[in-house]
Amino acid sequence: MGTAGSAVLFDIDGTLVDSTYHHAVAWHRAFARHGRPPPMWRLHRAIGMGGDKLVTQVAGEETERRLGDDLRAEWRTAYLELRTEVHPLPGAAELVGAVRRAGHRVALASSGDPQFAREAIAMLEIGEEVELLTTAEDVDASKPEPDLIGETMRRLGGVTRAVLVGDTVYDVESAARAGIPCVGLLCGGYGRAELDAAGAVAVAETPEDLVEADWASYLPS
Repeated sequence: MGTAGSAVLFDIDGTLVDSTYHHAVAWHRAFARHGRPPPMWRLHRAIGMGGDKLVTQVAGEETERRLGDDLRAEWRTAYLELRTEVHPLPGAAELVGAVRRAGHRVALASSGDPQFAREAIAMLEIGEEVELLTTAEDVDASKPEPDLIGETMRRLGGVTRAVLVGDTVYDVESAARAGIPCVGLLCGGYGRAELDAAGAVAVAETPEDLVEADWASYLPS
């Protein structure tokens, strides 16, 4: 694909496809199989970190030790039933294409399941623009740890400047810890003030609002 020294990395869920709340419902159904589930708002607030961290985040370490693997399997089953209801976010495919035409390399870095990530690429019809996909299976620790961003940069090779586009504070934090900036989107449900406070270099509502963006202004100098 591209040989440019600059790259734009994209999260997927809540950034390119409107799946954040579907994931929250899937986790709610998984927890409900084991008793009273955590409230939906708490589950939503944890979407964006990987399943390796989510159970502890919303239900504590004891629940993770006792039920973590079962809950992750049940979340996956529940999401399989919901994924046909997921649609692209406005301007998502156009944004990826615009970034590629501007001469930047494109990679997707998602804390989610690789099957669902590949399905999102197919849904968006952006396979020709995407040089690399990394997911939770490629690293030991998901967002907000920097591992996923670091592994994506390592696999791309030759990238001297990069920026992440994401929709959660976990995206912003993981990018910062990996040494790159993050442009935040509101379409995953986090507020502008939260993304600003986390350190986002810019915040937009949807991918559509970034199609005409000057990416040079976001990339580190």
